[in-house]
Amino acid sequence: MKTFYKPESATIKRTVPQTALETFFEVELDERKTLGHKPGQFVEVSVFGMGEAPISVSSAPAPDKSSFELCVRKVGNVTNALLNMQPGDKIGVRGPFGNGFDVENFKGKDLVFVAGGIGIVPLRSLILEVLNHRQDYGQIKILYGCKTPKDFLFKDAIKSWECQDSVECRVTVDLGDEKWNGNVGVITTLIPPLEIDPQKTAAIIVGPPVMYRFVILELKSRRIPEENIYVSLERRMKCGVGKCGHCQMNSLYVCQDGPVFNYAKIKKVPDAI
Repeated sequence: MKTFYKPESATIKRTVPQTALETFFEVELDERKTLGHKPGQFVEVSVFGMGEAPISVSSAPAPDKSSFELCVRKVGNVTNALLNMQPGDKIGVRGPFGNGFDVENFKGKDLVFVAGGIGIVPLRSLILEVLNHRQDYGQIKILYGCKTPKDFLFKDAIKSWECQDSVECRVTVDLGDEKWNGNVGVITTLIPPLEIDPQKTAAIIVGPPVMYRFVILELKSRRIPEENIYVSLERRMKCGVGKCGHCQMNSLYVCQDGPVFNYAKIKKVPDAI
């Protein structure tokens, strides 16, 4: 499915609360056709009578399925209305938009995924795609940081990833509680202990803007080449088609030229990192 201006009708099939602010959605297109997305792309979701919001797709591409998965955070009127909806309710979907991750660039490499907060949502799509074709990739390391233990998303999925061959998961929180016995500290504290071969490693980073600069500095200190570092700049997007200008960074439009960028190509773009 590729509809850029007119929303396609879709039905909410399933909802699963993840945290106090985020809910998982399984959505099916009413025409029973596949979304046709790449990992890292997003859709515009409409709540009729309220408006629309850009939301990352969190499921892997599935050519034989007419449903896809989202994880929605309550941040405004549209997402608040969406989180009050139930299975069977109708929504509109435009997209998919953006360039997404080019998985061909990652084949044969060791991969380090770095997710901060809700950044795990678009990364989940890529992680699942990689795990679905496990033989095409080397070692996989997944680093995930949140403010508190209550903020973690996809807890069961992370446990299942850890059980797979050559997959290492490390998590951290900024502030633990009485039940937390894991790492406490910012996400960069997870990088120094990693055993990596920098020349054959690609790093993929998704999270809040403040995180990128510090994570990239840590990765560069491990001698990972700049051209092997990828970021997803999911911010300020609105229309999805490069018309409103909300996501413009100089000559670049995040919704069209991104949201996925190679760090070496945008490191000098003002306000990008």
